[in-house]
Amino acid sequence: MSVPPGSTIGIVGGGQLGRMLAIAAAQLGFRSHIYAPEASGPAAEVAAWWTRGGYDDAEALARFAAQCAVVTYEFENLPANALAALPRLRPPVRALEIAQDRAQEKRFAAEQGLATAPWRPVDSRAELDAALAAIGAPAILKTRRFGYDGKGQARLASPADADAAWAAIDGQPAVLEGLVRFEAEFSVILARGPDGASAAWPPPTNRHEDGILARSEVPPGGIVAAQAEAAIGHVRRMADALDYCGVLAVEFFAGADGPIFNEMAPRVHNSGHWTIEGAVVSQFENHIRAICGLPLGSTALTGAGVTMDNLIGDQALAWDAILAEGDAHLHLYGKTIRPGRKMGHVTRVRR
Repeated sequence: MSVPPGSTIGIVGGGQLGRMLAIAAAQLGFRSHIYAPEASGPAAEVAAWWTRGGYDDAEALARFAAQCAVVTYEFENLPANALAALPRLRPPVRALEIAQDRAQEKRFAAEQGLATAPWRPVDSRAELDAALAAIGAPAILKTRRFGYDGKGQARLASPADADAAWAAIDGQPAVLEGLVRFEAEFSVILARGPDGASAAWPPPTNRHEDGILARSEVPPGGIVAAQAEAAIGHVRRMADALDYCGVLAVEFFAGADGPIFNEMAPRVHNSGHWTIEGAVVSQFENHIRAICGLPLGSTALTGAGVTMDNLIGDQALAWDAILAEGDAHLHLYGKTIRPGRKMGHVTRVRR
């Protein structure tokens, strides 16, 4: 049963992704209700209601959900057990649980036939030595939970770096990954409705700086174009296995061994921000359509190509020069500037 326009959509999390979801919801005639522990945030300026409460407060979450026709979330570092009790939650909690744990994520990807980097779980300093003996170096040690934008990671050029790497992640449960040889990084962003219908955008080629996404470009070319169809097929299988509803993003390495799974995000994704102006229907609108049981919109490009650049830290201060371009689409998130913080993005569509 579909959720009709005029209904209230609950969004857990009040950051920039919640902001852009609320804007897309408003275009379709929905009102948004944000739930977050902060007093305010980027989504507050565009939402009808804001409830302040802890993500682990089951009673407060239940009161919030009771006021919404459907509930979604804008990031994955949430207590899955608290969200599991919510009715009409989309995407499903199972996707959240898998994406929160790098070991579960890699096992799930392998079960769906995706190739991954060689890896081992690491729960102690002794297990790190054993993993290094099995995988070798160079390698990268990543916390199993709560790592993003390069956080919670330590690189090891040789086994001699093990003590420093273990200290860098504070001895948390982790995975050790062997480094993958690749030519490019890309992502597949796919929307899936409750009826199983799905639609994928052209996969963007992504460039990172200091572990943070700097630029996404479409359409794909070279090796990414050659591996795009296979990668989209992989993500469809993942979404079907999860009985997924909403937008699912999966990051890949493109190399000689084919698309190699990196990680998944059960939500709208930074590498899909270009879709707001660069696609007929954006990832944000299709997420709202999907969770409300409405038909999915076209994922076709609106031009010959699109480039999206993140504005990190004081790069956002160049807003006047960006606007002077005339055909650049500027998005600022209303956040206080800090080094390494995503402050906004700018999209340029080639006609």
